[in-house]
Amino acid sequence: MGRAIPLRVDSAPLDRLGRPLRDLRISVLDRCNFRCPYCMPEDRYPRDHRFLRKDDRLRFEEIERIVRAAVPLGVRKLRLTGGEPLLRRDLPVLVRMLARIPGIEDIALTTNGSLLAQNAAALREAGLGRITISLDALEPETFRRMCGGRAEVGDVLAAIAAAERAGFTRMKINCVVQRGVNEDQVEPLVERFRGTGHVVRFIEYMDVGTCNGWDASHVVSGAELRARIAARWPLRALPPNHPGEVARRHAFADGAGEIGFIDSVTAPFCGDCSRARLSADGRIYTCLFSGHGHDVRGALRAGIDEPALGAMLAAIWNARSDRHSELRGEARSARERVEMYAIGG
Repeated sequence: MGRAIPLRVDSAPLDRLGRPLRDLRISVLDRCNFRCPYCMPEDRYPRDHRFLRKDDRLRFEEIERIVRAAVPLGVRKLRLTGGEPLLRRDLPVLVRMLARIPGIEDIALTTNGSLLAQNAAALREAGLGRITISLDALEPETFRRMCGGRAEVGDVLAAIAAAERAGFTRMKINCVVQRGVNEDQVEPLVERFRGTGHVVRFIEYMDVGTCNGWDASHVVSGAELRARIAARWPLRALPPNHPGEVARRHAFADGAGEIGFIDSVTAPFCGDCSRARLSADGRIYTCLFSGHGHDVRGALRAGIDEPALGAMLAAIWNARSDRHSELRGEARSARERVEMYAIGG
């Protein structure tokens, strides 16, 4: 990483390592209807687990205020996450509110797909631009095991078809690959979505949170996956679409689209990370692996005005020096971390 630079608080703040703020990931609630072992294992989050109460979650109007304050700081892209964001009632209403904010150029949604079919058209009409769907397996039993027995793969595939009919013709399909669990699903996923316009992205199994039993031996590296896929379907590397893009892009040599690899364990990309995360209870986290967040909800409910809110967000970003993935394994990175379901991926 580069040398730390002097702090700045202005209309386009930089963090201590010179990184701008461009993306805000918004967790609209902490609940999920799946129990994926790498995120919300059933033994830690049973059906009677107590999540946030309604009054403890940010209201749509509060989320809108935070986004409006973040735009002058450089935020242009929003991603709605969870938990499972489509469990939040009237989510298209929030999308419409955010789409009307001057300066916001892109709104995306990450979902497990289980509730997408009945919401896709309304989300499109409200102004949602892009969808990312988590799909860790096509084989029914493997899929069932990886979602904690909460859904069937056919339902997710039907939701993808419904989203296509609603106008989402280029979706991202995310697969977290774990050695000995679903690595045999890589080629079937590539084959299923080649030529469809959708982009499958393979994600290295990460040590997010504290309860997924992460071990480096369970990681299947992006380099290994690229070699396996290229042996059957030759690939050529593509340049990033924009600075800070997390996936390494590759196109199929025969023109049947592209795939991506998110190598966050073996090839960290902290150096140009421009993402902040807003939790459902109104805390700003400056890294996916943060141990604590900054309370914004309290300031909102105490009556803070927009200029002061913007200054607060700028100060949080100015103080940021996170680069966990580059420090993975060092003593200073071995600390308590927020669970992924609370702040999205």
